[in-house]
Amino acid sequence: MTTQITETKPMSGEFTIELERLIDAPIGAVWEAVLTEVGPGFLGRDSTPLGLKLETFPGGRWYRDLSNDTGHLWGHVQSIKPPALLELTGPLFMSLPVTNNVLYRLTEEGGKTTLRFVHSAFGPIPDDLPDGLREGWGSHVDAIERRSAR
Repeated sequence: MTTQITETKPMSGEFTIELERLIDAPIGAVWEAVLTEVGPGFLGRDSTPLGLKLETFPGGRWYRDLSNDTGHLWGHVQSIKPPALLELTGPLFMSLPVTNNVLYRLTEEGGKTTLRFVHSAFGPIPDDLPDGLREGWGSHVDAIERRSAR
């Protein structure tokens, strides 16, 4: 029997990414944009849809449907209070023993909506992951803003 040694990358224990955006649209339009962008509108790095589905009730699944009963569980709905709050928890796209929490909080004032987005994670996380996620989540919030204006 041969022993194989695998080199591991440096890992950190946690991170939090917070984004806030004032969107020139009513809260209902932003809420619908969030649901679309979390689900069928969610795009991968190459701008192709990931096939995400969201069951919009407490405990509902958030998953990537690859058809033929294959896919990936990204998480579950931890809390949902339309049109002001969506909170998701689970591994997301990480094949690691990691816990993630993703929060979308919406508040409206004067016909404009503030979207507060927070992604927190805890566990063995590759050190280079948060930098790429900041950019990716920034693009995600941009897409929510664009879709809200339609």
